[in-house]
Amino acid sequence: MFDIRPVAYVIGLLVAALGACMLLPMLVDFAEGRGEWHVFLESAIVTMTTGGLIALACANRVQEGLTIQQTFLLTTGVWAALPVFGAMPFVLGATEASFTDAYFEAMSGMTTTGSTVFSGLDDLPKGLLLWRGLLQWLGGVGIIVVAMVFLPELRVGGMQIFRSEAFETMGKILPRATEISSSISTIYITLTLFCAIAYIFTGMNAFDATVHAMTTVSTGGFANYDASFGVFSGPAEYVASVFMILAALPFVRYVQMMNGNNRALLHDSQVIAFVGVIVVLSVVTTITLLTVFPHHPEQAVREALFNITSIISGTGYSSVDYMKWGAFLVAMFFFIGLIGGCAGSTACSVKIFRYQLLFASIRVQLRRIRDPHGVFIPRYEGRPIGPEVMSSVMSFFVFFVVSLGVLSVVLSLLGLDFITAVSAAATALANIGPGLGDQIGPAGNFSGLSDGAKWVLSFAMLAGRLELLVVFTLFTIRFWRG
Repeated sequence: MFDIRPVAYVIGLLVAALGACMLLPMLVDFAEGRGEWHVFLESAIVTMTTGGLIALACANRVQEGLTIQQTFLLTTGVWAALPVFGAMPFVLGATEASFTDAYFEAMSGMTTTGSTVFSGLDDLPKGLLLWRGLLQWLGGVGIIVVAMVFLPELRVGGMQIFRSEAFETMGKILPRATEISSSISTIYITLTLFCAIAYIFTGMNAFDATVHAMTTVSTGGFANYDASFGVFSGPAEYVASVFMILAALPFVRYVQMMNGNNRALLHDSQVIAFVGVIVVLSVVTTITLLTVFPHHPEQAVREALFNITSIISGTGYSSVDYMKWGAFLVAMFFFIGLIGGCAGSTACSVKIFRYQLLFASIRVQLRRIRDPHGVFIPRYEGRPIGPEVMSSVMSFFVFFVVSLGVLSVVLSLLGLDFITAVSAAATALANIGPGLGDQIGPAGNFSGLSDGAKWVLSFAMLAGRLELLVVFTLFTIRFWRG
C-alpha cells in the first residue's frame, strides 16, 4: 500500500528550513528600521511550526530509500508546497498581495522563472526584495539536486543518460541526495560569492550585489527595480553574462573538476554547443542592431550578449525593451527561450542535450533513407543511444509542444490575446520570465492577468520546472494503483 509519510517527512523538514530562511530578511528589515520585520517573524513562526509538526508526525516512517511512486510525489510535492509558505510575506507585507498574486510570485521564485506581478519594486522594503532573491536562490540549488539525483532515477526526458556520470542512486535516493547536495552547495555558494564581489566592483551597492548575485546564479531573474537590469548598464552586464553562462553549465562537471578532472567542462559536448549557440546568436543580434538601429558598437555587443544569454539561460533579466528591436529579433527571442541551458544546471527550458539527441536521430534517419540496408545508431558523446532514451526524449518534445498548445488555448479562453497567450504559455513552461507584448513583455509584468490565468501559469511553471512528465504522471490512475 502506498505510504505517504516518508514523503511528508521530507517536505516537512524542507518547509521548516524555509521558515528558518525567513529570519534573514527579518534581520535586514529590522536593521533598516522600516517596521516590516514582524512580517517575517510571524511567517517564520507559522512556517517552522507547521513544517516541524509534519516532520515529527511522520518521523517514525523514515527509511533509507524511496519507491519510484514516492519519488515522483516528493519531487512534485516539494515545489507545490514550498510556495504556499513562501507566499506568506507577500500577503502580510508591504505588497499586501492577494493569495493568488503571492503564490504566483513565490512559485515564479522557487521555479526560477522570474515572472512578477509586482510593480514599484524600487520602493519595497529590503526584506521583501531579499526574500524574492532567496526564493530563487533556494530554488536554483534545489533544481540542481533534482536534476542530478531524481530525474535520472525516474528516467524522465532522457535524463537517464547522465545517471552513471552523475552519481549512482538506485535505491539510495535520500542519502545520496544529502551527499550530492553538499558538493553542489559548495560550488553554488562559491559562484554566488564571486558574482556578488564582481558586481560590487562594477559599482553596485552591497545589497543590490547580493540579491542580484543570487538571482543571477540561480538563473532566476528577479531584480530589485522595475527596470530590471536596465539600471546597471555597462560592466555589470558583462559580469551578469559570464555568471549566467557559468550557472547554465552542468554542475556535475564542476564536481568532477573539484575531484581533479580539470578538463571536464571542455570535453562536454553540451557546454560546447551551448556556448557556441550563444556566440552565434549574439553575433547575429549585434549585426542586426548595428545595421538596423543606431547603436554604438560596444553597446550593441553588450546588449546583444546580455539579453541573448539572459533569455536562452532562462534568467529573464532585461536591460532594454527588446520588443522595440524589430520583428526579426523579437521572433528570435521567442524561439531561443525554448532552447535552454545544460542538463544538471540551474537553467531551464528544453535543454541543449535534447536538441543534440534530436539532431542525432534525424541524421540517422536520413542515412537510413539513403542506405536502407545500413546499420546506423545515434550517438551522444561517442556513446550509442538506446531506444529507451530516444523514446523518452521524443516523448518529452511531443509533450512539451502539446502542453504549449493546450496552455495557449486555455489562456486565450481566459481573455488573453494571441501573442500574450502563446508567449505566456511558453515563458511559464520554459521558466524564462518575460513574455512578448506590451502587457507581459520586458517592459511590463503579469499583474494585469486574471486570477484564473495566474493559477494556470503557476501550474505551468511547476510542470515546466520539473520536466512536465514528473508532474503529469501523478494525474494517471495507474500511478496510484501501482
